[in-house]
Amino acid sequence: MNPNDDVISLTRALLRFNTINPPGDESLCMAFLADYLQELGFSTHLQRFGERRFNLVARLAGGKADAKPLMFTGHVDTVPLGNADWRFDAFAGEISDGRLYGRGASDMKAAIAAFIVACRQQREAVQSGPGVVLALTGGEETGCDGARSMIDLPPDVLPAPGALIVGEPTANYPVIGHKGALWLRCETRGKTAHGAMPELGINAIYLAAEAIGKIRHFDPGAPHPLMKRPTLNVGTISGGLNINSVPDRTRFDVDIRTAPNLRHDDIRQRLAVMMGGAVRVTTLVDLPAVLSEPDHEWIRRVFGHCAPLHDAPLQPRVVPYFTDASLLLGSLGAPPCIILGPGEPAMAHQTDEYCEVEKLRQAVTLYGALIRDWGTHGAA
Repeated sequence: MNPNDDVISLTRALLRFNTINPPGDESLCMAFLADYLQELGFSTHLQRFGERRFNLVARLAGGKADAKPLMFTGHVDTVPLGNADWRFDAFAGEISDGRLYGRGASDMKAAIAAFIVACRQQREAVQSGPGVVLALTGGEETGCDGARSMIDLPPDVLPAPGALIVGEPTANYPVIGHKGALWLRCETRGKTAHGAMPELGINAIYLAAEAIGKIRHFDPGAPHPLMKRPTLNVGTISGGLNINSVPDRTRFDVDIRTAPNLRHDDIRQRLAVMMGGAVRVTTLVDLPAVLSEPDHEWIRRVFGHCAPLHDAPLQPRVVPYFTDASLLLGSLGAPPCIILGPGEPAMAHQTDEYCEVEKLRQAVTLYGALIRDWGTHGAA
């Protein structure tokens, strides 16, 4: 029997919890994890941040009290299933042709299971070293809502780590950063009138359409050497109450992905000026980009542990999606951060989402090696 097969059982257990967000409900899943981790000797702290919304911080202390622990983070909430039919039960954790299926398999319950099992297997190394902290969040998919609450926890509950590992899906490839996210809500207001007499009103949909036409040509800023060009997408639009009235209100939401060389305040101001005074702009989400120094000693050691799992030499990479690291890093002293998980990046948010079983097993071994490495060398 493969010694890492326990990770399959734990992943399947996590997949059985419906943690779709929205509406968001991590209560049962987090309670299960708290009990599971307590049995492994972790001290746990459940933090409620809304109705049936929870974060969990779990700590396994080490013998080196003067050294900072290694932190793993992951989120248990998932996106909705979508409109397409699934071939596999999204909450059963079925295995077929070496793939473990389920909503959240890649993004990112498999990684949570992998680093928990790795901590259990490396318990002696953890307890003889600086220890580990698991920062498990809810609400990540809708803008890091859980992490935003978690950063308010006191240091005795959420200690500053020496390094942070984010288990988002990277197919076990080490990623040193990700783009920032600026989500804006744009609203136009007009004047209602009868649809048969539109000249008596001001059509808010027309105002929104004019603004959207302008921002299709908006340039958020200069490209970044590693993150390339920033992107802009209008993701939602709504306006009007009935067909035979002039709509007096319309809103549309804009998703901008940025790099460390760009200032969000500047982007928002320039965009508002371009759209004109008829558009009111408010900020929904403002998450900075994350980028670790590739020459940092610990980052280089992580690359060394990952290298045997990949055919070509490893190169510094970033991903376009955001993670809880956007908020956690700033509140935890800006430790070096790596994004590293067994999930398939292309499977995130997809119908019939899956994680390769072999990569899941590899992740347990890989995380275990990083735990031992941290216990021996720390950040230096």
